[in-house]
Formats: sequence, structure tokens, C-alpha cells
Amino acid sequence: MEWRASHILVKDRALAQELLKRIKSGGNFAALARDFSTCPSKSKGGDLGWFGPGKMVPKFEEACKKMSVGSISPVVSTQFGHHIIKLTGRR
Repeated sequence: MEWRASHILVKDRALAQELLKRIKSGGNFAALARDFSTCPSKSKGGDLGWFGPGKMVPKFEEACKKMSVGSISPVVSTQFGHHIIKLTGRR
């Protein structure tokens, strides 16, 4: 199984919660990723491309496994910071 996802990565959990609220009320995920994410993927609207098992940190991968395509995760915290994940594909 492989997944394709976009994410927004920030250091501050409160900011992550605020961004999640904005997304759920119609905010543009890619635009918010470009404006706020600290990950280099922000230049692509947060797109991480395709990845398989073991390519992402366990908490991130576990969140992707539970999601349906097109859905947005709750805030997922890892050693890199706080992620909001949008699953964009599964194959």
C-alpha cells in the first residue's frame, strides 16, 4: 500500500489547531500550507508525493492508514512538530 498526502507542519500546537479550524470552515489547504508550514513541501502546497510503509515517522503513517482519500486529519504530533494531514491518494 502507498499513500499520497499533503501536510502543514508547524511548531506550535495552538497554531495547528487554529489552522485546522480554518481548513474545516472552508480555508484553502494548499494556500495555508504555503503561508504557514515549516516543511520544504510548502512550496508545493504541502504535497509530499507518494510514499510507502516505513518512509514517514510512525505516527504520521498510522494517521494516513486510518484516513479516507480527501479527508483531513486531526493534529498529529511527532518529533518534527504538529502536522495537519490531507490524504490525497491511496494505491
